[in-house]
Amino acid sequence: MTATRKISLHDLTKLDAAQRAQLLKRSEASIAPILDKVRPIIEAVKNEGDVALARFAREFDKSPVNPDSIAATPGDFDKALVNLDQEVLKALEFAVESIRKFHQDQKPEEMWLHEIRPGAFAGDRFIPIPSVACYVPRGKGAFPSVVMMTTIPAIVAGVKDVCIVTPPGPDGKIDDATLVAARLVGVDRVYKCGGAQAVAAVAYGTQTVRKCAKIVGPGSPWVVAAKHLLADIIDPGVPAGPSESIILCDETADGRLAALDLLIESEHGPDSSAFIVTNSPKVAADAIAAIPGFLDKMGEQRAGFASTVLGGTNGGVVLTQSFDEAVAFVNDFAPEHLQILSDAPFEHLGKIINAGEILLGNHTPCTLGNFVLGPNAVLPTNGAAKTASPLSVFDYMKRSSIGYVTAAGYPPLAQKARILATYEGFVGHANAVSEMRDGLLGK
Repeated sequence: MTATRKISLHDLTKLDAAQRAQLLKRSEASIAPILDKVRPIIEAVKNEGDVALARFAREFDKSPVNPDSIAATPGDFDKALVNLDQEVLKALEFAVESIRKFHQDQKPEEMWLHEIRPGAFAGDRFIPIPSVACYVPRGKGAFPSVVMMTTIPAIVAGVKDVCIVTPPGPDGKIDDATLVAARLVGVDRVYKCGGAQAVAAVAYGTQTVRKCAKIVGPGSPWVVAAKHLLADIIDPGVPAGPSESIILCDETADGRLAALDLLIESEHGPDSSAFIVTNSPKVAADAIAAIPGFLDKMGEQRAGFASTVLGGTNGGVVLTQSFDEAVAFVNDFAPEHLQILSDAPFEHLGKIINAGEILLGNHTPCTLGNFVLGPNAVLPTNGAAKTASPLSVFDYMKRSSIGYVTAAGYPPLAQKARILATYEGFVGHANAVSEMRDGLLGK
């Protein structure tokens, strides 16, 4: 019933420093207690390969997977395409086009070289990494959107070897939309393995799963723990934890709209974080009044997740005395997703320094960013947006610095470099730009 819904109101003017700090904490569980449980899984996959993957699929996923059925077959892809609703197929095609266009525009030129000083040139060259595994979770649903967000930038970057690892369903199969999305983007290797065992499989390789240089994508604490333990074997990428969002509202925002958008990320799970942050008591009151009605229009499971989040310290409405204080809270929180609801959202954009993504205005809810707008929806969580960025083509490329100095440009650089090398005590460095080199060059 609507009357039983409790929505937290956090009035910053009444909170002390410790209480404010509590609002900034995420509910993400520590991986420390899981590490010892993950180690034997990793060792089993390392030693037994596909046999271990099949055993863990039966044990953890309750899925009838055999060692010879780890990989999706061409027939599996064909059946998925036949089974998938045509409206879903068209939506996937639409999303693929937008996401591909965004990442194509994001891709840097293969090489740039600028004249830093007369006759001295320096620049960068970008090269794709050799291989990547894209982890697609399935615990609370099926996520073809993660397929698109993780694989498309890899393909645009030029990675030759791209695969997908995802937990199988109780029927021993991979979700239809996941397979169709993979085919749409051009990935034909999809493996039925999830959790820590999937990370181990792509780190070491098995009889079926090829060893990869990197793994990307969100996952459970077990996945995070496996990435941590295998970081010296495979590049684990940036960890992606539970979903989090802030809806930042000024006095011009509609609290009901803010309430509607607050439920987007809060429905992911009880460990999510989701706040409306505003300096307007009216916006706060309107949002709190509207949320229960919107919850009643959701299914029991998702409404339960959202209610848990919005009724505790990891969600609800944060009321500030001024808009500058609201912005300060946002920057301290460094949310994964940030929406700005305002009649003039671009006026506030310059004040935001910490956010994974920033969605502006009344017509740009997180839903669009998560599925069809184009920017990547795999974003830094747990405050990592203070130093980290969304998944991008750059995560699938490596950079080499390039330098070239002409005969005419060499003398002034050599003279200054020799001074600094001598000061730091590197005789070999200094000799390499001394008269010795001039003699070898015939000067």
